[in-house]
Amino acid sequence: MNDFLYKPNYTITDEILTLVANIAARASVLTIQNGMEQSPKLRRANRILSIHSSLAIENNSLSLVQVTAIIDGKRVLAPPRDICEVENAFAAYDKMLEFDPYDVMDLLTAHQILMKDLVKVPGQFRSGNVGVFQGSDAVHIAPPADSVSGLIADLILWTKDAPVHPLIKSCVFHFEFEIIHPFADGNGRMGRMWQTLLLHEWKEIFAWLPVETIVRERQQEYYAALGISNDAGDCTEFIAFMLRNLWDTLETYAASDQDNDQQSDQVKRLLDVLGAKTLSAAEFMALLGLKHRPTFRKNYLHPALEAGLIEMTLPETPNASGQKYRIKSGEVLS
Repeated sequence: MNDFLYKPNYTITDEILTLVANIAARASVLTIQNGMEQSPKLRRANRILSIHSSLAIENNSLSLVQVTAIIDGKRVLAPPRDICEVENAFAAYDKMLEFDPYDVMDLLTAHQILMKDLVKVPGQFRSGNVGVFQGSDAVHIAPPADSVSGLIADLILWTKDAPVHPLIKSCVFHFEFEIIHPFADGNGRMGRMWQTLLLHEWKEIFAWLPVETIVRERQQEYYAALGISNDAGDCTEFIAFMLRNLWDTLETYAASDQDNDQQSDQVKRLLDVLGAKTLSAAEFMALLGLKHRPTFRKNYLHPALEAGLIEMTLPETPNASGQKYRIKSGEVLS
């Protein structure tokens, strides 16, 4: 076994062992059964979910519909910084699979893309000392700035060469990256994206699974797991937390896959009703014979929007009273 300058502290618990085995089995089955990497629309929809959720964790105020509109090149009325964050994240995720997860220069390039026009020196490690505070209380004091480059190099070397399961290594990298806090800003979104890249190196399906969506739903637990592991100097709790999220993401995808045929039928009904017309939600519901607005949005409208099959007439104001929908130019449901 190689000697590494960096050796993480963690324990392989029964829960972690079971999660690793279950995730590996389920990821292999889903890859074979669904060929997820071959579906451009599914890739795009999940990529948008990942971007929306990861930025929401960092207090970006935009809705999923607004994020989709920005990525589609539509005009959206929103804070310029929030819009810039979406545009940058989309550019970074779009290039993500070209990055070598074990190359420090690629890590810096990714940060430069992700944080362009958001920080003074994107693509460079921080030059000052930083800490995470709650009020006046220091929750975490990051290592000194002059040690960041060496710590990241050691972490990447361990992640590349240590004889440890890729699932565990990706979680350890995510945790240690946040603790090192190598950049002045953007560490959270970078850590989540880089874990996705590491997982993709192991199983391609993970590049298209929106793990960030579940992390966002459990945001307080995410911070708590980071805090517990940081206080203990042992990342076992964080590894277990992230593995639970990965398992639940796979389970959610597997469950939703069972509903794909039904959802496809509902979207086809919506498109048949729409035709060449431009309709409001109320007009849609009347023609479809539906009375429950949440059901209409969940099963008909949102899937069609997320698949890029229809578009809003007022994308810059998604909740406008005069909002209507039409077939997106060039889209045909096969």
